Amino acid sequence: MTEADAGPIHAFLAGRGRDGSGRDLATVLAFDDPRIEGVHDFIQWLFPLTEPSRAVPGAPVLRPAEAAVIRADPAARAGLLAARDRMLRFYAGTTGWRRAFDHNHLRITRILTALRDLAGMDEARAFHEAVLRLDDEAGSPVNPESREYWRRALA
Repeated sequence: MTEADAGPIHAFLAGRGRDGSGRDLATVLAFDDPRIEGVHDFIQWLFPLTEPSRAVPGAPVLRPAEAAVIRADPAARAGLLAARDRMLRFYAGTTGWRRAFDHNHLRITRILTALRDLAGMDEARAFHEAVLRLDDEAGSPVNPESREYWRRALA
């Protein structure tokens, strides 16, 4: 691991950098639920992927070397898991996403993929089980296609 392998996503998750809108990790994690629902340019920083975001042009793309740095850095891993916990609180405390179609279904797929790639399959499965439980408790309103995307994110 070299300094060149680290990047802006790593710095953000480790609590030493800022996202594309100038916010640090603590600021984003302190968003209230309406802000999490209404702001659309933070999720790519909390849960980075190796492919470009179709929803937010210019969002960061995770490079393999930076992913390795994140996996190896306890501070970045802690930031990722804090983001996971915040999103679980959001999904447990809100009901707007518990419908057939909602933009949060795409967010959940992103979260599962990032957790799988950066924190490991156990973390991704635990998040998946928690989200499925919330959906089931609401009478399973989420469409089967979204649930299938979530399942495939764990493959």
